[in-house]
Amino acid sequence: MLYLDHAATTPVRPEVLEAMLPYLTDRFGNPSSHHTVGEAAASALADARARVADVLGVRASDVVFTSGGTEADNLAIKGLAIGALLRRRDPRRALGTPSALNTSSAAGMAEPPVHVITTAIEHEAVLASCDYLERVHGMAVTRLAVDATGTVSPDNLAAAIRPETAVVSIGYANNEVGTVQDVAALSAVTAAARVPLHLDAVQAAGWLPLHGTGADALSIAGHKLGAPAGIGVLAVGSRLPLEPVLHGGGQERDRRSGTENVAGAVGLAVALERAEAERAEASARVGALRDRFARRVLSLVPTARLTGHPTRRLPGTASFTFAGTSGEAVLLELERRGVVTSSGSACAAGSDEPSHVLLACGIDPATAQTAVRFTFAHGHTADLDPVADAVAAAVAAVRSGA
Repeated sequence: MLYLDHAATTPVRPEVLEAMLPYLTDRFGNPSSHHTVGEAAASALADARARVADVLGVRASDVVFTSGGTEADNLAIKGLAIGALLRRRDPRRALGTPSALNTSSAAGMAEPPVHVITTAIEHEAVLASCDYLERVHGMAVTRLAVDATGTVSPDNLAAAIRPETAVVSIGYANNEVGTVQDVAALSAVTAAARVPLHLDAVQAAGWLPLHGTGADALSIAGHKLGAPAGIGVLAVGSRLPLEPVLHGGGQERDRRSGTENVAGAVGLAVALERAEAERAEASARVGALRDRFARRVLSLVPTARLTGHPTRRLPGTASFTFAGTSGEAVLLELERRGVVTSSGSACAAGSDEPSHVLLACGIDPATAQTAVRFTFAHGHTADLDPVADAVAAAVAAVRSGA
């Protein structure tokens, strides 16, 4: 069986498991405990934090360990938006230079609601966080449109920013079609407007540079790059007014309460270091294999369409639609032929609705239901021609009703 769904999750790397094992067995201490066992755990956590910070190009104090990418996204968006709301009510909460968010309205007029910007193609963790802020806190949310390739326009972003904009949240690379955003241009816009930019880099980690993105906050998830599920990071400037989402013992410098997952943090640090060390070679190697695979699929299946940006895309992602079929039926036929993959985000698996990403790219609902996504491992080296042949056979079987 060939597993080609690495955007959903990846196996734990052997060296990651080896690094974690002591903290799952004899070095099991709680890092908040003030005795030698706890202090050993605290030392390991601090070392992992420093190593992650080094890869991301931030200060160790900016690294907040979370339970994964979803929590990191929630903390970034809700934390910065609610922090801005509270800063309005009490300007003394501001840790940086005061902005329009904490000025009183003139002549007793009601202030406009705190404003958040995202895009129409984000992961459910981002979109649901924005929906929550809109529904529960009465905030205004702008969901930027994208073009047919899934690309966000920096000009459209600039036009959407308001004096009351608290945070902009955009995916560095899309989890379904693999389109990579022009983060340099987008971050230039937010920096000029002095609005924090959150980048969801869950899919980008290991494929794209994480250092020097211009982001004020950045999310990653361990299980996308060879660490286990259940560990993630939000790197966020410690001077930004971030309101906690989880409350309790005040761990992670009062930004994320809960006993830290020391073994997970150690594993994430190792996985991130390895992925970054291998990134340039892996991106070139897998990108070349992906390009050959995509060309062969398009030549063998004339009605196939490659979704996302044709060149500015993750090296390990190739997503297609196969008009006149059912994506789920093609997936079943592929599994019969020994290939395991998906139709898109694992977080939306089981939904009967067409992908919101594909719809936002202008693909009609019927065609969007035919999508199949192939995502390759960082270490993939095998020729993908047999997989392309299996795709052609699976599509033919679905069309023939065999």
